[in-house]
Amino acid sequence: MTIQNLQTQAINTLRFLSADGVQKANSGHPGLPMGTAAIAYTIWTRHLRHNPRNPNWAGRDRFILSGGHGSMLLYSLLHLTGYDLPLEELQNFRQWGSRTPGHPEYGLTPGVEVTTGPLGQGFANGVGMAIAASHMAATFNQRGHEIIDPFIYAIVTDGDLMEGVASEAASLAGHLSLGRLIYIYDDNHISIDGSTDLAFTEDRAMRFKAYGWHVLRVEDGNDVEAIDKAIQQAKAEPRPSIIMCRTIIGYGAPTRQGTQKAHGEPLGDEELNAAKDNLGWPKEPRFYIPDDVREFYRKAVEKGRELEADWKMRFDAYKRLHPGLGAELQRRLDGKLPKDWQSTLPTFPVDPKGMGSRVASGKTINAIAPKLPELIGGSADLAPSNNTKIDGSPAFQKESYEGRNFHFGVREHAMGSILNGMSVFGGVIPYGATFLVFADYMRPAIRLAALSHYPSIFIFTHDSIGLGEDGPTHQPVEHLASLRIIPNLVTIRPADANETAAAWKVAVERRNGPTVLVFTRQNLATLEANPPVEKGAYVLKDFGEPQIILMASGSEVGLILEAAQKLADEGKGVRVVSFPSWELFEKQDEAYRESVLPKNIQKRLAVEAAAGIGWERYAKSVISIERYGASAPAKTIFEKLGFTVENVVAKAKEL
Repeated sequence: MTIQNLQTQAINTLRFLSADGVQKANSGHPGLPMGTAAIAYTIWTRHLRHNPRNPNWAGRDRFILSGGHGSMLLYSLLHLTGYDLPLEELQNFRQWGSRTPGHPEYGLTPGVEVTTGPLGQGFANGVGMAIAASHMAATFNQRGHEIIDPFIYAIVTDGDLMEGVASEAASLAGHLSLGRLIYIYDDNHISIDGSTDLAFTEDRAMRFKAYGWHVLRVEDGNDVEAIDKAIQQAKAEPRPSIIMCRTIIGYGAPTRQGTQKAHGEPLGDEELNAAKDNLGWPKEPRFYIPDDVREFYRKAVEKGRELEADWKMRFDAYKRLHPGLGAELQRRLDGKLPKDWQSTLPTFPVDPKGMGSRVASGKTINAIAPKLPELIGGSADLAPSNNTKIDGSPAFQKESYEGRNFHFGVREHAMGSILNGMSVFGGVIPYGATFLVFADYMRPAIRLAALSHYPSIFIFTHDSIGLGEDGPTHQPVEHLASLRIIPNLVTIRPADANETAAAWKVAVERRNGPTVLVFTRQNLATLEANPPVEKGAYVLKDFGEPQIILMASGSEVGLILEAAQKLADEGKGVRVVSFPSWELFEKQDEAYRESVLPKNIQKRLAVEAAAGIGWERYAKSVISIERYGASAPAKTIFEKLGFTVENVVAKAKEL
């Protein structure tokens, strides 16, 4: 077989493994894999540095299928190039217990770099990866020893480019001149509703030029040489690159190619067989892989071993020449924390006046940052309010990729998705901040972090009606409850400065999922040191033999302490429970939970300046907010909505 014929066969193998998988599942999206097979072939066989036998090799390039609905394309690539994904898994596409779900999931399928599916997320994740790579390269690379040097490749779609998160991320990527990004746009002019002319007619090339991207065009998405040439040009470009590649969705299917019918449903046996006839492919057997095609793709195994061996040899030479940097880079690539880093966590003295927990968070960040150099992050244009700046470090800009302070701009959604990309790239512990009410703007990124077990840290300040005069548009009510119901997300709302420091310890050490830290604007009295926040809830104080339990998180803990003292003065036995995290409390064994909330004490009152849903699992009654706030001084709002010592005492007596 000639080289040209082998190439055609290799590309058609991708098309028909994908189409066969969709047909067998009777569910899925054949259009993208059939239309972009030549693009994927070019990236994976001519450019992508990877090792199928070690998917987590630190020196690899990254590939993102941002249009995750075309997942069979990625699974076909992974199987063919020798990843631990047997053909049986492709034949079990979209079925219970398979490693080939409908959309790619990080941590489930070897070789899947990020979870994609919700459009625009993969686009923004790649920006995060490029940011992390640029920061690590600026921090560790030395002349002649470029140990961190990956490219981030992605196939992005019309749907990705329509989503606002992609616009936010693209704008920031252009500003930062992230030349490690090489995105290939599957420009097929079709979406689910039909032609993109129905809703998407702007000049995409001009749009990305305006963002500061390097824009290239390939007129034929099946022209491997043209695609290859464009990628080579992109590699030499200091700006992020997008290659506008004109493709035909469902390429080869005689009646469906170029139509929305190719997008999201199986071709059907008749159309699938006709497509195979059209491209000279045998109708049977399904999932057919020619021997020479398999042999060709499997060369990636040996090539991957050689690439990694060469990288390790260069890394060893680097470590000999730069032992300090080498040891530090190795530690960070291994995901290990510095020894005794916890010793830098601050302890705050008892202080009735105290400080806002956002202020305590800023102090904690700056206390641990010197010992924890991988801690990097910033804010969505709210750094002075969120207290996220690392003192003594420059901003991360195109002239200073070594900087640890990030200006994400007013781009909350992209910030969340970028943090996720940074988290999975490795070597950094990223955080990003905004006001709690704007958690809604980044909810998809938070959800995907939880689903995918990304160890991102999300900081939300101005956590309640306590922010005052800005009014109900900025006063979160339902947000705490909505975050607490997300599986595998740990939400921590500290009651004071010492709980804040302890919350940061949990967030830094938690590597199997994301953490939300929720902080106040208003001052909170500083309580005793060393609170066991990692337990989720604990007995803050007992006033006599407990008959009543008062529980709260955050700023309301100070309120229930005052109320408990008043009840105790009247002869009531009261337990005060600080409850910073439901999720952490639920992880404790039954004996500990019983020690905090004994079953024989049923008089339980929860107090929280937010929606009360969920507290019923712990408390008999709840003082909460079941309406929106108001524009007024914080003290006035708290009084008007019942967050007073007198009301807490009265409600406790009614139990």
